[in-house]
Amino acid sequence: MNDTQGSRISKLMAERSLCSRREADAYIERGLVFVNGERITQLGTRAMPDAVITLAAEARATQARQVTILLHKPMSYVSGQAEDGHQPASSLISAKTQAAGSTQRFQLAHMKGLAPAGRLDIDSTGLLVLTQDGRVARQLIGDDSTVEKEYLVRVEGPLDSHDLALLNHGLELDGKQLRPAQVRWANEDQLCFVLKEGRKRQIRRMCELVGLRVTGLKRVRIGRVRLGDLSLGQWRFLRENERF
Repeated sequence: MNDTQGSRISKLMAERSLCSRREADAYIERGLVFVNGERITQLGTRAMPDAVITLAAEARATQARQVTILLHKPMSYVSGQAEDGHQPASSLISAKTQAAGSTQRFQLAHMKGLAPAGRLDIDSTGLLVLTQDGRVARQLIGDDSTVEKEYLVRVEGPLDSHDLALLNHGLELDGKQLRPAQVRWANEDQLCFVLKEGRKRQIRRMCELVGLRVTGLKRVRIGRVRLGDLSLGQWRFLRENERF
């Protein structure tokens, strides 16, 4: 270890998907992190990039208990904290709204530290991920995330081949070029968008730039996880064999 060289251990742990940086700091304070076999308890400690970092059994057990929830969010609910009189999506999560078929039952402990891993606008529906696991959050919304998000978007207005090409690549928002997208017609009045980023109200603003008006937006997939037949307002746990 070195106080001046290398990177902060919490940063290295997040980069290696061991946990989030916030979780790393909590584990370090509790003495649950080992670097090259040495227990670390001082926040801000640095290590070289090739350092061997491991978590104590207690920390691994804590991670094993963390849950990730998939919610079919209705309109009029906000993704995060309550705002402007609208309820947060997490308020929908209860034993009564859990979809049938899971062997794992809802407990109040599952709500502790549960946070949305990404946004879904108040006037949009579909798949919203909420998680206690910083590793999942970083995978889905970290700056270097490449996880695909798929949407069905009902639109009004004409769309020629040139504007469709612009939706796929060539638009910018707030002075910043958008990453390439995959946009195609799903049927006569719905477009299918596949994005690898999540700028604020991105799809609606993209459509406005080419003269389209969005009348409905539903997220149907995040990575390899699909909304499937999850009913509106219901939720389920991410299964052990599922990966984003």
